[in-house]
Amino acid sequence: MKKNLILLLFFIGLSNLSAQQNHEKQAIQAILEKQLSSEIPGILFHVQSGDGKINWSGAAGVSEKETGEKLLSDRTFRIASVTKTFVAASLMRLWEDGKLALEDPIANHISDEHAQILRQDYKLDKISIIQVLQHNAGFFDHTHAPAFFEKVLQPGGHEWTRTEQLKLCVDGGNPIGNPGERFSYSDSGYLILGEIIERIHGKPLGIAIPEILGFEQLGLENTAFEGLNPKVDQARIHQYFHGKDTYLFHPSMDYFGGGGLLSTTEDLSQFFLALFNGDVFKNASTLQLMLQPVSYSEPPMMDYRIGIYRIEINGLEAFAHAGFWGTQAVYFPSLDLAMATNYSQIWKGRVPPVFGEALDVLSRK
Repeated sequence: MKKNLILLLFFIGLSNLSAQQNHEKQAIQAILEKQLSSEIPGILFHVQSGDGKINWSGAAGVSEKETGEKLLSDRTFRIASVTKTFVAASLMRLWEDGKLALEDPIANHISDEHAQILRQDYKLDKISIIQVLQHNAGFFDHTHAPAFFEKVLQPGGHEWTRTEQLKLCVDGGNPIGNPGERFSYSDSGYLILGEIIERIHGKPLGIAIPEILGFEQLGLENTAFEGLNPKVDQARIHQYFHGKDTYLFHPSMDYFGGGGLLSTTEDLSQFFLALFNGDVFKNASTLQLMLQPVSYSEPPMMDYRIGIYRIEINGLEAFAHAGFWGTQAVYFPSLDLAMATNYSQIWKGRVPPVFGEALDVLSRK
């Protein structure tokens, strides 16, 4: 009799828990629906806790405006600059393995051709890998040169090379201060880091990063550099820029380390959880080094660390990275909780509204 009573109470507890979880899912789904507008035709979202008690993917809207195809939660998208977190983590793994020193001058690790291009404006022997990782090496961002988007938007698109983009870094603008002097976000710097990974690991970036970080062991089945995994490629949604469909934009515009990965919101959440729960690095101290604040004489535009930056959402500390095409992934240390989203067109503001609103739902007990 006592055993039966315990079982009854157990199943009642499960039922109540299930009802609460269903209510939370419905509430978050309603939040996703509310994000939709004529400018934002679709939104993807995933939330996951380290203990696995919270693990939910949602979607609202359409995958493509022209066809009205329903957007499903397992679709992939160009994560753009969120790739930088993967690049930085790969460099930190190579550092753990003794393949490089973070204080190494980048001149020690890049091709003679690229060194010759960059030396026109930059003292490469004074620029260290860690400065590039932290965006304080002084590199002009080639994507800010007018010629960049002129080529991206030209009919038929444009197929870029890393060399061409590094030339644009030199020709398109001036250095942003001395190495280590100030924060200045630069895709050009992460092109250099991508080359360093390739030269040390001996394989193209799209193969090197999954091997170094262990995508297979981390369960990142739907994350790959564009063009390398047909399943991942075929699931890619349409993403928009000022109402223009960017689906046919050539991936080389953002492929060599500043961006390049396709992923899902679930995979991004899983990766951020793995990063903060000790499944990516060999030593916990490596993550602490990655998250170490950087001091400047003047306050920087953002609290960028190594391939990731600190923000606050609803008063909670969080570590995040965003991508140009509407992506952001975030981890809350105090909650051991990760979220990721993709808006089909970039939201307004530093943090996508869905994160704070979803936190509100999850905090109601």
